[in-house]
Amino acid sequence: MPGETLLNSFDAVLADLDGVVYAGPHAIPGAVEALGRLAGIGVQLAYVTNNASRTPAHVAAHLRELGAPADDDQVVSSAQAGAALLAQKFPRGSKILVVGSKALAQEVEAVGMAVVDSATDAPDAVIQGFEPTLGWSALAEAAFAINGGASWIATNTDLTIPQARGIAPGNGALVAAVRTAVGLDPLVAGKPEAPLFHTAAKRLGATSPLVVGDRLDTDILGGNNAGMATALVLTGIDSLDSALKARTAERPRFILENLDGLFQPYPEISMRNGVYSCGGEQAWAEGNTITVRLSNGNEDGNCDVNAGRAMCAAWWAAVPETETPTNPAIVFEGLVPVHEGAVADA
Repeated sequence: MPGETLLNSFDAVLADLDGVVYAGPHAIPGAVEALGRLAGIGVQLAYVTNNASRTPAHVAAHLRELGAPADDDQVVSSAQAGAALLAQKFPRGSKILVVGSKALAQEVEAVGMAVVDSATDAPDAVIQGFEPTLGWSALAEAAFAINGGASWIATNTDLTIPQARGIAPGNGALVAAVRTAVGLDPLVAGKPEAPLFHTAAKRLGATSPLVVGDRLDTDILGGNNAGMATALVLTGIDSLDSALKARTAERPRFILENLDGLFQPYPEISMRNGVYSCGGEQAWAEGNTITVRLSNGNEDGNCDVNAGRAMCAAWWAAVPETETPTNPAIVFEGLVPVHEGAVADA
């Protein structure tokens, strides 16, 4: 159909931020322009972020500075989800030790909780969120309180966070430090849990949203958990290689090089006699091996996104259910050597 694009099937985009819209303080090339096109085709937009270090208003202001469309209520954060979880589990006025940002503390106060600074205040619960300046003493207070009987909620457990200079430790790394001291796991409020996505869709009144993210273990898993269609964009943490190897729960429905792919027809993936084809690239799986037949345009052995899509389709059909990541061998037909478990990033 003329004018058919990926977005024709959806009424909203629920977009992650870090690795999708920006890396550190800078916009990812083309991302702002792509987001600006959504309103013109009648597709709504919300930002769903696990970053609990800033208020939604601050996040929206930063997005507007970058040129992206963003009202304050279009930003749904894990800090909000964490505060809502506290409100479900504890009466108003309960004492909460906030290990994280001022923004997180504000969300906790907004649901009627009393923020305390130390384990000596006998908090009812600890809520932990990302804050770049967080130090050992704050993590120690969390451990003292939890070992003293306080409940523990983490806004999110992202192990890493993309920055302008590269990949840095995320909230999950700091949560792991506390976990080592207390010997138990927190209740997690944000991605990959489903409520964050349901909240965003409800705000928009969307019935057919598309979740767009760069991380399989948070964005894609969370969108899948929420029963929504998911698209992995290859501008952040995860790659074609990690998508190929992903366990079933973390496999995306779509794979895009960047946000511009939302406005393009998504190539059909067909299968004939066990061979999966996408955009002229072909792949099939036998045993633990994927064989790839590249088109004439890829005679140098470079694996583009269509080849990656074909490989994923072939491998996921061969291994439809797996609770752990896989590691198939990959053979490029007519080329040597065999590349085991390696797919070039698009």
